[in-house]
Amino acid sequence: MIKMEQINKIYRPHSNPVHALRDVDLHIEIGDFVAIMGPSGSGKSTLMNVMGCLDTPSSGAYWLGGVEVSSMNSDQLATVRNQKIGFVFQNYNLLPRMTALRNVELPMLYAGVNKDERNTRALDCIGRVGMLDRIHHRPSELSGGQCQRIAIARALVNNPDIILADEPTGNLDSATSLEIMNLFQSLYQENTTIVLVTHEEDIAAFARRVLTFRDGKLVNDEILNPHLIEPSAVEGGGDI
Repeated sequence: MIKMEQINKIYRPHSNPVHALRDVDLHIEIGDFVAIMGPSGSGKSTLMNVMGCLDTPSSGAYWLGGVEVSSMNSDQLATVRNQKIGFVFQNYNLLPRMTALRNVELPMLYAGVNKDERNTRALDCIGRVGMLDRIHHRPSELSGGQCQRIAIARALVNNPDIILADEPTGNLDSATSLEIMNLFQSLYQENTTIVLVTHEEDIAAFARRVLTFRDGKLVNDEILNPHLIEPSAVEGGGDI
């Protein structure tokens, strides 16, 4: 699903350069559940931005689903983001004046999906996260955990190749964080590829595999939960 070779990201290359990523080689298979950890400034957020096609590497090559995206222009990257990647953010990024249903439908509106199909697919994804009784509520009428469930439904609605979650439990209490991570594990069991950034070890412990970054380098790649389903054991799994 994800293949990175010698990825470097340098900010301000001509004046006081900052090496955010250094020679990163990384492979993530279809259907894996990966957590990315590291201290502040380690490069994990930069990696997530590159992985999510929100930023481009200074050098190296990045393939998503067998397609090289590291050399695409901004319009091409926008299409990839909409069609192949589902994002879940710490602050939910829901539009406050829209109902839960309309928030979930939004990515399909950008993708040109017709109204009836938007409604059907949105309801299906909201049902998957257990929020069908809140479809007409606005974000201000939902708890933090409920907002995050709606955000996850929105991330799923275009049937993306991968879910990228950036500190998805950062604004939640412990009990609600547990509920959200159990939801991610359920999605993983359905063969959803999930990559999340977290600084919390107890959150990373839900993943099958943990990548640790320091000073822009991948310093550790650990199978944390070998009892979870191996990606290659899931139908349709394996490298692209």
